[in-house]
Amino acid sequence: MLKVGVSVVPGGDHAAYVREAEALGVDSVWVPEFWAGDAFTPLAHLAAQTSTIRLGTAIAQLGARTPAMLAMTAGGLQQLAGDRVVLGIGTSGPQVMEGWHGVRFDKPIARTRETIEIIRTITAGERLTHDGDLHPLPLPGSEGRPIRSMLPPRHLPIHIAALGPANLRLTGELADGWIGTGVFPEAIDVFTDAIAEGAAAAGRTLADIELSVPVSVEFTDDVDEAVRRHAGGYAFTIGAMGSATTNFYNVAFERQGHGAAVAEVQRLWLAGDRDAAAAAVPDEFGSRTNLLGTDALVLDRLRVYRDAGVNTLRVGFAGPAASDLERRLADLERLLALVAIVNTEAPAAAPPQ
Repeated sequence: MLKVGVSVVPGGDHAAYVREAEALGVDSVWVPEFWAGDAFTPLAHLAAQTSTIRLGTAIAQLGARTPAMLAMTAGGLQQLAGDRVVLGIGTSGPQVMEGWHGVRFDKPIARTRETIEIIRTITAGERLTHDGDLHPLPLPGSEGRPIRSMLPPRHLPIHIAALGPANLRLTGELADGWIGTGVFPEAIDVFTDAIAEGAAAAGRTLADIELSVPVSVEFTDDVDEAVRRHAGGYAFTIGAMGSATTNFYNVAFERQGHGAAVAEVQRLWLAGDRDAAAAAVPDEFGSRTNLLGTDALVLDRLRVYRDAGVNTLRVGFAGPAASDLERRLADLERLLALVAIVNTEAPAAAPPQ
């Protein structure tokens, strides 16, 4: 069954939009963290003005806070919001962590594992001890002692933003959900096979993990123009969201079968020809990772996501709806009606297990 979540970015007052989205039946709202505002402050603002919608970080950057501070921030919000918080976490990349936060980007898998283990200990109400390489607690050779959180125990769902096989397996082993990015649903097994492998090792199945992916939504009759514009927008991700040697998105695109195209787009971007880089992104980057066009086209793509086993679509709106609240809510209602149709149908094939 497909659920719809809406994505909003720090820096604006999205309360009216999210209140109306909740009234329409939207399941969740997601706030990212990059190099603008943090993810938790907007969610606290939204929590005070809503009652049922889930509140997710997508994602809180690991290394920007100690694991205990992350548990305190998310746990405090969870207490106030009534168990609606979903803690989405990810390691980001060296450009952001080392350039913005001044934290070494090292041992990302170990950092994710130890952070989750520490958060689980804290939210379970246990005294905090942790035998880890990155976060030994209490700190050896110090006056620190094991401390128990003063907040009452409360489950905090944790979702991991993962692209590489090792982190995907860790997601299957430890997390409540997966936050995907740049996903072609036709190739989702590149990701879900590894998640299922990690789940099986922990005595679980893929069905135990919520799978969420981002999509941009634009209802339009000028399909070719929209597809081309959205495809060109990927030039920034391919060329700038990483260095010439480290770009996790590009590796994920390569694993989904787009290595040659991505290499050419990156080459053009790094050479300074951004227009040519945008023009070199294949159209399928726009058409297959978003929901663009007429109701019939969007409905067909929704079926592809459903049959791929996706649980939650993290939705952003493009075109006129991006800056017009009334239009955005009308398009959101239109999308929800199409999702309701898809959810009444039997999947074409069983989702991957």
